[in-house]
Amino acid sequence: MNEQSSINHVQIGKSLLVHDDCFSWLKSQSENSISAVVTDPPYGVKEYEVAEIEKLRTGKAGIWRLPPAYDGNVRAPLPRFTALNAKELRTLREFFVEWAKFVVPVLKPGAHVFVASNSFLSQMVFNALIEGGLEFRTEIIRLVQTLRGGDRPKLAEEEFPDVCALPRGSYEPWGLFKKPMPPKMTVRECLREHGTGGLRRLEDGRPFFDVIKSERTPKPEKEISGHPSLKPQSLMRQLVHASLPLGEGVVLDPFMGGGSTIAAAENIGYKSIGIEKDKGFFDMSVQALPRLRALGGSFQGSDGFGLL
Repeated sequence: MNEQSSINHVQIGKSLLVHDDCFSWLKSQSENSISAVVTDPPYGVKEYEVAEIEKLRTGKAGIWRLPPAYDGNVRAPLPRFTALNAKELRTLREFFVEWAKFVVPVLKPGAHVFVASNSFLSQMVFNALIEGGLEFRTEIIRLVQTLRGGDRPKLAEEEFPDVCALPRGSYEPWGLFKKPMPPKMTVRECLREHGTGGLRRLEDGRPFFDVIKSERTPKPEKEISGHPSLKPQSLMRQLVHASLPLGEGVVLDPFMGGGSTIAAAENIGYKSIGIEKDKGFFDMSVQALPRLRALGGSFQGSDGFGLL
């Protein structure tokens, strides 16, 4: 492992890990310097405030939802996405409008932005990112069976045994955006000039698909990185691979969390930058990155369901 460290920066392989607030970091960067963004933002935002993270780490959970045990296993706390009130939702929307305004200048024209979301918040968040200056391209649907939804009405389980309040969750939406290209610039011209504007095809020549069969994050990966929202490498390697159409440039994760995006980039051989403002999560990522990067397994898991 080639590692050089300073107070706020750690270089591991081709990746730079930065302990900083992403807004401050983005403000200091050169325009047109980042080729792609792949990130899972701190949804709820409130859950990831310093006080709430401290409660989570001390086992108090705070506003995090404590799901019931399953097959004898105690499950990790989850954000209460449905518990946000009107004021908190406005704050969340303003957060993403502002974030988009900060990220657009540092992106190269045509650079793609992959943003993880959930079925409760995706419409609002995606609209906020559009308002902030990003161009909406499509949704990428991660097919994954979750334990969200499917519950009977609270305190009325016996009265209404045949009713569920929400469908059982079976997918996770990712928004796919890009920085608008200059007027009249074609994708061909953008690829030639900036190395951006498209998505990298799969290694066997098939296109990148907008539906990806996925898995929950495997236990061995959770043991390496204990972030509560860690995404599996089998998913992240597909997204990161697609993000650089020519396999060249820098992938940014401004909300690095447990390091899954950066580990995927390292595994593939891409240059990347991860920004994390929480010192605990930053240190976690520094320790986890080499082990997540070294995990085996193919990232070409999507088969397009035989459509092409």
